[in-house]
Amino acid sequence: MHGCSDVCCDNNNNNNNNNNNNFQQASYLAATSRHIGEWLFALPIVSCGLKLDDEAVRVAVGLRLGLYLCVPHQCRCGAPVDASGLHSFVCKQAPGKTARHHALNDVVVRAFSTAGIPVSKEPAGLSHTDGKRSDGMTLIPWWAGKPALWGVMVACTSAVSYLNSSYREAGAAAEIAASRKTAKYVSLAASHLFFPIAVETQRPLNEEAQQLLCDLNRRISKSSGDDQEVNFLFQRVSVVVQRFNSLSLHDIFSVEHQLD
Repeated sequence: MHGCSDVCCDNNNNNNNNNNNNFQQASYLAATSRHIGEWLFALPIVSCGLKLDDEAVRVAVGLRLGLYLCVPHQCRCGAPVDASGLHSFVCKQAPGKTARHHALNDVVVRAFSTAGIPVSKEPAGLSHTDGKRSDGMTLIPWWAGKPALWGVMVACTSAVSYLNSSYREAGAAAEIAASRKTAKYVSLAASHLFFPIAVETQRPLNEEAQQLLCDLNRRISKSSGDDQEVNFLFQRVSVVVQRFNSLSLHDIFSVEHQLD
């Protein structure tokens, strides 16, 4: 019996070591990705929503370096939380998930509006396989006579469901989430252009979303005459992600821990 127990313990230790190594590798690859550090270059302007508090910066740096973010404890949902705090980004009971989604979508909506393109949030009357509405739609053609639809989602870089891909390739979690979202709107391909905007907790956006924002940036820059607009939009997205990463981490603490 002791031999069996020792084998089981060795297997568990090996699995934990592999997960830790994969987490470190995923964090390293994410840190080398394009646009990952845009929040570092954003001017801390409160009125523009670009200022991060000290705790948000601590969490952002910790995620960028793959550091431990908290002490092991039990989430308010009852699940165990290890020192990495990764459960905070996948907890289904986290109260800030909806606010994070709306905040990211607002950045996209404002970008279209600034580019002079009228849009509608959550347009009705479109056929979806899951019964949900897209996050927005342009009211004029975007390309080839078709309006653009988009859907915003957030994927945790180091979630168990993505980790095996994230530690091999930077941005893999965002690309997987984007592919799943696109499949839900394939029935609209003949009449609409759908753009999945998948944001990772440790990397800004999937490639298709980056191209969309670059196109928007060019239109905004042409209208305003400011070449720096290319950077501002990515900075806004990056700052929103870092701010809500910090809020998500604090959401997983029980009321007792928060009072302490």
